[in-house]
Amino acid sequence: MSEPLSDSALDQLFRTARTYNGYHAKPVSDVQLHAIWDLMKFGPTSANCLPARIIWCTSDAAKQKLAALAMPANAEKILAAPVTAIIGMDLEFYEKLPELFPHADARSWFVGNDELTKATAFRNSSLQGAYFILAARALGLDTGPMSGFNNDAVDGEFFADQPGVKSNFISTLGYGDPATIFERSPRPDFGRFNRIA
Repeated sequence: MSEPLSDSALDQLFRTARTYNGYHAKPVSDVQLHAIWDLMKFGPTSANCLPARIIWCTSDAAKQKLAALAMPANAEKILAAPVTAIIGMDLEFYEKLPELFPHADARSWFVGNDELTKATAFRNSSLQGAYFILAARALGLDTGPMSGFNNDAVDGEFFADQPGVKSNFISTLGYGDPATIFERSPRPDFGRFNRIA
């Protein structure tokens, strides 16, 4: 049975963690990107479908290309960040299910069912995006998840060789600069948005 995490760990993951708009000029290594994936891949997804496909924009060329497809305020963040990750979703994820979920014929649940496939890909790639954020925080990094970009254009530029993959959201990544964050927005108590039935 697992033990509760320490207060300092909970602070790092949730309570004092923030969404950053800018970063210190400290590089993020490929080893760290692998380490993020090696944590986030263990987060649960439906039938272990793992639909997220990530492009890690680390080069100036990749960041320039992505920034050109984002709204101006987000373009500035992309260009200034050490890394920006494009969290995509594979709408043909079910083709990997014989390997990823060998316990049942899960592929047959999705073949020909576009509505279920799209909903599953979006929901679970969004979950994996949240795991990405938590994995980065656990490893001492900060993130700045965002929309505000042209999804179709990003798909054409970055996923052209994978026509079944569509972008979900993007996130900057690095060592956050506290000078770039706002005062924390409200986080209501349990009773405001919850009820126990």
